[in-house]
Amino acid sequence: MSDTHVPDETEVVIVGAGPGGYVAAIRAGQLGLDVTLVEKEAYGGTCLNFGCIPSKALISAADAAHEAATGGNRGIHADPDIDLAETVDWKDDVVDRLTGGVEQLCERAGATLVEGRAEFADESTVAVHTDEGDHELSFDHAVVATGSRAVELPDFPFDEDTILDSRQALALEEAPESLVIVGAGYIGMELATAYAKAGADVTVVEMLDEILPGYGAAASELVRERATDLGVDFHFGERAADWRDRDGGITLVTEDEGGEKAEYDAEKVLVAIGREPVIDTVTLDALGIEPTDDGFIETDGRGRTERENVFAIGDVAGEPMLAHKAMREGEVVAEVIAGEPAALDYQAVPAVVFTDPEIATVGMTEDEAADAGYDVITGEMPLRASGRALTLDTDEGFVRVVADADEGYLLGAQLVAPEASELVAEFGLALELGATVEDIAATIHTHPTLSEAAKEAAANAHDHAIHTRND
Repeated sequence: MSDTHVPDETEVVIVGAGPGGYVAAIRAGQLGLDVTLVEKEAYGGTCLNFGCIPSKALISAADAAHEAATGGNRGIHADPDIDLAETVDWKDDVVDRLTGGVEQLCERAGATLVEGRAEFADESTVAVHTDEGDHELSFDHAVVATGSRAVELPDFPFDEDTILDSRQALALEEAPESLVIVGAGYIGMELATAYAKAGADVTVVEMLDEILPGYGAAASELVRERATDLGVDFHFGERAADWRDRDGGITLVTEDEGGEKAEYDAEKVLVAIGREPVIDTVTLDALGIEPTDDGFIETDGRGRTERENVFAIGDVAGEPMLAHKAMREGEVVAEVIAGEPAALDYQAVPAVVFTDPEIATVGMTEDEAADAGYDVITGEMPLRASGRALTLDTDEGFVRVVADADEGYLLGAQLVAPEASELVAEFGLALELGATVEDIAATIHTHPTLSEAAKEAAANAHDHAIHTRND
């Protein structure tokens, strides 16, 4: 990590070098602004170093081993063994390449990189604390991009041994024999799937009555069924109430609404109940900025806070807490600061869960579109009708489109499929361009591919799909 001398002044100071912060720095540099990027830990932030990239590396390795081990019906017979320590080494190499690349891109764009912790002194000055000492840096504009951290349950301190957050879970060099996961959101379910495939005995405890709230019953049911097939044991309507040490691990005590308790023994417990914005490190009160009740920094359509020269992007600026949302916000605020006519548009922000199968959504669901006043039509293609899906030995999932019945404009899409994370981009582009389902249906898609399901679902919205019946 670079350790550059702290300048006395800068046009733009960016606090935090996660996906939002480093993108803002690069774009600001491209636009000729003098920019200083302050990061206290690692370029790329949580996503690149401890979240998105490491989790996908683990998921990729676990998937490869699982596919080899379960390919008997395709004539593949193997008994692979996952050496998690070697997997972690490979993952760390991937992360190092990417963080090094981010640092080089920032420097090439002309950004000054500072290793240290920044906190605001007033609306035009930031104090930067480095290993070499404390410095004052005056600025014209500031961007707060401090990200988020895992929510810690009261009386369940993360200890890197038995009670883990997702960051610690992704650094394990040996798959635990047994793992209890508290929380069935996207982080909990991604790691439940990966560690089940890596050989762990996984139990998921969730306060609600279903996994992945907000992704729809059809999608969550498919993922839950698949996870159950992998051996994941689910317990709903229970909250983590207490814990105690035991030989070789930990005992988690849960409680339901009626006060009835249950106990689960495991080698380790992963708490994955959500993330919270990091706003307590930058002294927002020095700027006169008051966070919302949820702890976020309120911004307008250009990323500007209530303080005219201060912007906020990424997880600290509110839901959804997604790296690609932060990246787009980073671009926009840099352009706004440079005087460009830029603004934020959230109508086509995709969300993905990297479970098995993957879930991806963009735009509105059918219910959301109806609530917004649209006369809605939908079209769907089940993967059991996809030749490419069958050659991948999967028929679980679907592609669904939501459209306006009057004009046919695409309003949203929901996908449960292998590589749904890749397939959703087509629908995001369609939304940005104001395309209709007829436009998608009339686009020739390569055969045989999973993407044909997009064309088929769009055609199905008007009941002229070739390979899908409306029963």
